[in-house]
Amino acid sequence: MNGIAVTKPHLRETRRQVGFLFQDPDDQLFCPTVRDDVAFGPLNLGLDQHEVLARVERGLASVGMSGFTARNPAELSTGERKRVCLAGVFACEPSVLVLDEPTSNLDPRARRQLLTILRAFAGTLLVATHDLDFVIDLCDRVLVLDDGQVQADGPTERILSDPLIMDRHGLEVPWRLRGR
Repeated sequence: MNGIAVTKPHLRETRRQVGFLFQDPDDQLFCPTVRDDVAFGPLNLGLDQHEVLARVERGLASVGMSGFTARNPAELSTGERKRVCLAGVFACEPSVLVLDEPTSNLDPRARRQLLTILRAFAGTLLVATHDLDFVIDLCDRVLVLDDGQVQADGPTERILSDPLIMDRHGLEVPWRLRGR
C-alpha cells in the first residue's frame, strides 16, 4: 500500500495510512468538545501541539465545521457528528479512507454534503454500503460481496445494472439504472 508492504514489520505504518469512519458516529466520538475529538488521533500519532492544532483546523475546515470547535458533539445532528468524525480521520492524514455505511441515518442535505466532501478526498476510498445510489454517485468501481466472498468486480454502472448479478446476491438494480 503506497509502496509499503502490508506485513507485520510494517503494521504501524500501514495503520497510519488508513482512516476509518464508523457507521454510527456515537461509536467514534467520546470527548467533551469537537476540538478534543478531532485532536485525539493526531495527539496519539505523537505530533506536537502546534501541528495538532493545525490539523484540527484543517480537518474541520475540510468538512465545513470550522466554527464548531468548542461545541459538545452530543448536541450536534447526526450529519454534523459524522462530519466531525470525518474531520478527526482527515486530521490523521490517511491515504486510504474506509467508510462503513456512511449515509446511514443522514437526511438528503447531509448526504449531499458528505458526497461533496468525499469527492474532494485525494486518496483511495473503500465504501461498504447498501446505498447503491451513493455508490453510483461516488465510485467508479464496485465489488459485490456475498457470504464473505467477492462475487462481482467491475465498473459501477455495469455491475449494478446487471439484474442477474444483483438478484443472485440479494440486491436490486437501482431505479436510475433500470433499463440500461
